Amino acid sequence: MDYLKEHRSQVGGVTLHTVKTTKFKTNAITLKFKAPLKEETSTLRALLPHVLQRGTKSHPNSMSLRKYLDDLYGAALNVDLAKKGEEHIISIRLDIPNEKFLSDKTPLLSKGIELLAEFVEKREHPFDEAVVEQEKANLKQRITAVYDDKMRYANLRLVQEMCEGEPYALHVNGELDRVDQIQSEQLFSYYNKVISEDKIDLFVVGDIDEYTVNETVDRSFHLKTTPKEREVKQTATNIVEVNEVVEEQDVSQGKLNIGFRTNVSYGSDQYFALQLFNGIFGGFSHSKLFRNVREKESLAYYAASRVESHKGLLMVMSGIDVGNFNKAVTIIKEQFKEMQAGNFSDEEISQTKAVIKNQLLETIDTSFGMVELLYHNVIAGTDRSFQQLIEGIDRVDKNDIEKVASQIQLDTIYFLKGGGNAR
Repeated sequence: MDYLKEHRSQVGGVTLHTVKTTKFKTNAITLKFKAPLKEETSTLRALLPHVLQRGTKSHPNSMSLRKYLDDLYGAALNVDLAKKGEEHIISIRLDIPNEKFLSDKTPLLSKGIELLAEFVEKREHPFDEAVVEQEKANLKQRITAVYDDKMRYANLRLVQEMCEGEPYALHVNGELDRVDQIQSEQLFSYYNKVISEDKIDLFVVGDIDEYTVNETVDRSFHLKTTPKEREVKQTATNIVEVNEVVEEQDVSQGKLNIGFRTNVSYGSDQYFALQLFNGIFGGFSHSKLFRNVREKESLAYYAASRVESHKGLLMVMSGIDVGNFNKAVTIIKEQFKEMQAGNFSDEEISQTKAVIKNQLLETIDTSFGMVELLYHNVIAGTDRSFQQLIEGIDRVDKNDIEKVASQIQLDTIYFLKGGGNAR
């Protein structure tokens, strides 16, 4: 059964991905730009999409662009920034009504593709300085917001400590002390570098005519990109000594975050076993962490784990009372050792497989989910179909989970506790 059928081709200088589906009454058009995470460009890159969405060549300011989107029956334009492994991803997304469901047969899809093409069109003049200054102020707020959300802050600090000296340690929104240094001409120069060197992918999802989409993309996009592709490698690590970091702030609830190196990434054959390991260990409500740390011992307000598939990390997040630090760490380590020893049942495996497959099916219930799922292949340099994901999960047995568990190593324990001053 074809749950998700993708057609991929090179058109107009971009890699075009089309998914024809009758699930939705809107069409989703998404531009994705991929480049390596680098300290010297991370802040510029974080600022760029927010400046771009303030206007295009045909619609040079926010008011003009908003009016045009309203004319396209309320099309919605959004930008986003993410890091996946050690890649820094810019996304520009347009959701636009499908003209098939309207009495007015304006070619909305074609107009939407043409609009997104303007975001990668070579411009003659630097960005408006006032716009750049406004977006710099907004960027500073996004960077500092993490300090107000202690759950996000603890996760950031774990990554910084665990991956010190590695690109993955960089914040997705860049560095606060670099924001004020950015000038409009510098940002404009970086924009030209992006459209000439980034790996650029265009996803079009909906009840579409693929020939018309290809024709419109070929007519609208005129990129001469030379992406600096690099081989995706997962370097095996060997942890000699566990890093333990304790930080004090004025917090009422301690945040205990623990990082492991899995030595497995998305493109690996062991990826599926790692997903099962995570689900049984801490990924779901039937997991060992949830049942033993949170419910049985009542040590945590929350306790869960997640996998960063493209970097090969497994991270445990928990909220605990300060006095429970040693006991919580001990029990989390015990549950990890239980997994390595194979002390989990066939019933737990079956239950976890069912939850993972249900999550995958829920993901493709939205056009956004479809795009994000397919984009994993771009990041990892793989070509896995949705059906292969389902089959990969189904094939995992207990021996596979034990084998992947034996490769996982505890790297860093980070604890944010009360007693100091909040930043």
